Amino acid sequence: MLLGKKRKLGRKIQELSVGESLQLTEKIEDKDLLLYLGLTNDSNPLYIQHDFTSQTSFQKPVVPTIMLNGVVTSAISKYIPGPGSYITSQQFEYPQPVYHYDTIHILLEVTAVNIELNEVTVNIEGRNDEDLLVMQGKVTVNPPNREQDDSVNKKEEI
Repeated sequence: MLLGKKRKLGRKIQELSVGESLQLTEKIEDKDLLLYLGLTNDSNPLYIQHDFTSQTSFQKPVVPTIMLNGVVTSAISKYIPGPGSYITSQQFEYPQPVYHYDTIHILLEVTAVNIELNEVTVNIEGRNDEDLLVMQGKVTVNPPNREQDDSVNKKEEI
């Protein structure tokens, strides 16, 4: 863990540009699903029970969509814009389910940069190995605002 360690802030608004993108590839493993289910106490049998899902149109367990959101928010926290970013809104659709052991390819692309509001819009598109669209949406993010951080740091130094 990074407790007590000083981390570098992500990029500020002036360092971001429309068109920059990031491609991620994530394989959904049982351990990930079990961690999610344990943390949230979500007992929906659609996520884990093969006998139950065989009675549904899905035929096999599906990945909770909130886990896919987590992959996206993690990428925003790590890369675009990076550490210190704050998501102010999210909007997602899931046209196809993601199943256990699927590999998903998620493209994050900056589509708007508003310097005045310190706000970046990132479009999201996720596809499985069969190139089916499994996730699409957009996220609005406030990158770290270093000017505020610097003024706070200067006050602390006085």
